[in-house]
Amino acid sequence: MRMHPVFRTVWHVTVGTCLALLVASAASAQTGGALDPQTRYNRQIAVCNQGVLPEPARNACVRDAGAQLDRATGGMTGSRQVTSPDGRSTVIVPAPARPDAFGVRPPLPTVSSPSTTTTPDGRATLVNPLSQ
Repeated sequence: MRMHPVFRTVWHVTVGTCLALLVASAASAQTGGALDPQTRYNRQIAVCNQGVLPEPARNACVRDAGAQLDRATGGMTGSRQVTSPDGRSTVIVPAPARPDAFGVRPPLPTVSSPSTTTTPDGRATLVNPLSQ
């Protein structure tokens, strides 16, 4: 009896995810779980890239590894939306950049032209409305 291609894909994703979780838990148990976040991330990425997961499951595995690293290191927490005081626009405020090994945050790029204005803290570039 042949499986429908959709069910076969679901089956492969389920089996691949189970295998990846099994390997990840075995690796964690083997090392006692006392790994630093970067090592844990590197191992999880290696599990994701073993070739047993189909593309969507592999991408989800990589995203999850990055999210776990960010949570463990206090890094990228995601952007947030803020409405301007006059209510005419929504500003997406980026998450702060992760500091390097010496604790220094990288400088943010500044772009300024007659049609834009960079905020004093340098974290945002505002596009000025066109004159009518």
